[in-house]
Amino acid sequence: LSPERLREVILRELDREGQAFFVHNRVHSIEKVAARLKSIVPEARVTVAHGQMGEDTLASRMIDFIEGKYDVLVATTIIESGLDIPNVNTLIVDQADRFGLADLHQLRGRVGRYKRHAYAYFLLDESRPPSPEATRRLQAIEHFSELGAGFRIALRDMELRGVGNVLGKEQSGHIALVGYELFCRLL
Repeated sequence: LSPERLREVILRELDREGQAFFVHNRVHSIEKVAARLKSIVPEARVTVAHGQMGEDTLASRMIDFIEGKYDVLVATTIIESGLDIPNVNTLIVDQADRFGLADLHQLRGRVGRYKRHAYAYFLLDESRPPSPEATRRLQAIEHFSELGAGFRIALRDMELRGVGNVLGKEQSGHIALVGYELFCRLL
């Protein structure tokens, strides 16, 4: 997204009194990204959260964000598991081509959990074209956007990455100990 479009996206969410997640999964540059966002949208109250922060600082920032003291949370993928903040209905994922399909699906599931229409934007680095695999992942996440698409995304993920070698000689378990039939039932 251009800076102008990014500004428009965030302001649209603020205009409807909502909040936004901006996912940047590089701790070493996350503060710089947050500063850039602040310069693009100076009206937005922006904070940062990542897993390398001290526990008290991280908890304090998350509570402040949940209570509405901030409009945009610039975070790593720590938001992908279990966060349910109904007021957050815009998600922007920086360098989306670096994420797996399951990660993108989980991240997208963090928005739109209440009454408002949700938006998810997956940004790519203009200086680096996405690999063919990344392009297929992004196309899959775009294609499977309806409610309940998780199973179909999992199937597509298996198509893209393969299912591994569960029954081959490289298999790490011990099929012989439990028998083939029980092993298949366990799977």
